[in-house]
Amino acid sequence: MNIKIIHDAKQATGLAIIIDVFRAFTVEPYLFYNGVEKLIPVGDKEIAYDLKEKNKEYILVGERNGIKLPGFDYGNSPSQIKNIDFSKRTVVHTTSCGTQGIVNAINADEIITGSLVNANAIVKYIKQNNFKDISIVSMSRPNELPSDEDELCARYIKSLLEDKLLENLENEVEKLKLTSGKKFFDSNNEENFPKEDFYLCVEINKFDFVLRVNKAENGVLYLEKIEI
Repeated sequence: MNIKIIHDAKQATGLAIIIDVFRAFTVEPYLFYNGVEKLIPVGDKEIAYDLKEKNKEYILVGERNGIKLPGFDYGNSPSQIKNIDFSKRTVVHTTSCGTQGIVNAINADEIITGSLVNANAIVKYIKQNNFKDISIVSMSRPNELPSDEDELCARYIKSLLEDKLLENLENEVEKLKLTSGKKFFDSNNEENFPKEDFYLCVEINKFDFVLRVNKAENGVLYLEKIEI
């Protein structure tokens, strides 16, 4: 098994695991957990607006720079949507980082999303399907270093795939409060980065399913929930 951690989705080959812990790929499992029928990830926010214009019943979820986009129903916050019933609903999701990775992984054979909340399910899925080429994409914005939480998640998944123990995982999660996660503990950011989001995003292995990217006949990408 060839496993590599990279930071540019365009370089991903084989199976691409697009990591976004804070918060895109924590939000998406919660959407499925709460019954969403169809989830459409898009990179360009204008595509989201256009889909909403053509399908008034669609729900828009997403952000830019952590702030809910104008006209959207929800921001990119798991605490905001964790108790919402999305049964029989279609959600369009766009974010600054995570969904960009999905649309940019153009050289991958298959794409799944990744976060701490379903890391073990991801590993089981890979082993069950005997993937040999694994690209773990710890997303970063242009001219920025990868986020601490995404790097941690990438290393955790890699360690599980290699049947190794990642030491001090709980301590590393705790340290996130002082680094990339400190925005969730700033009272001035409570509206856009509620404290509860941090704890929901680091609830390791809460979900026993993976989200795989598929393409419809019309070219639109959508996510499929695969129980493990």
